[in-house]
Amino acid sequence: MSLKQFLVFVEGTADAAFAVDTTGRICAWNNAAAELFGLREAEAINVPCHEILQCADENGMISSKDCVIKRTAQENRPLVNFDLRLQTKTGKLWCNLSTLIATDPASGVRYSVYIVRPRETRKRLEQALSEFVRTQASSGPNGPSIISSSPTPSINVHLTPREVEVLKSLAKGHSTRAIANELNISSATVNNHVKHILTKLDAHTRLEAIRHAESVGVI
Repeated sequence: MSLKQFLVFVEGTADAAFAVDTTGRICAWNNAAAELFGLREAEAINVPCHEILQCADENGMISSKDCVIKRTAQENRPLVNFDLRLQTKTGKLWCNLSTLIATDPASGVRYSVYIVRPRETRKRLEQALSEFVRTQASSGPNGPSIISSSPTPSINVHLTPREVEVLKSLAKGHSTRAIANELNISSATVNNHVKHILTKLDAHTRLEAIRHAESVGVI
């Protein structure tokens, strides 16, 4: 795909769309993106994407110069759909992003296109449901469960939504690298989540954490 075709593709979608090069700078910005983010094309082009989008994930991690959007083009690895909280003209909104990698055959320059679809309401419902599930896991139908003779150790099951995702992936037998790819985070971040999970579930191994989580209905 030539750069000209690439720019036509970005402009031709009704969804908000933008593209970045391997340095993380925005090189294409369609009208829908201008409407969503409140910035004209001339104001966005050649600006580092993290300065405009100010992305944050479910753990509140703010994007930086080495964010997932920049790495996608650098590593030539398109990602499955993923959610980020972006700075729009109306404030921070949860959005779903999908990607396409394209290389200009003439120059060899690689670009990544992002299609952006706001999903604030759905994301809030998912978070509310996740919180409800965690609350119910530690409560019976008539309030908090009190079982004095239970052999199960006391477990703090207040996991974050991201920790629950990691734990579910662990339960499926996924490796650290596979989970990192699936959730679009680094392997180091996955290991940090696992460390927090083990602490909260009072477990010493991943398998023990999975068994504890299953016993209290977290997964």
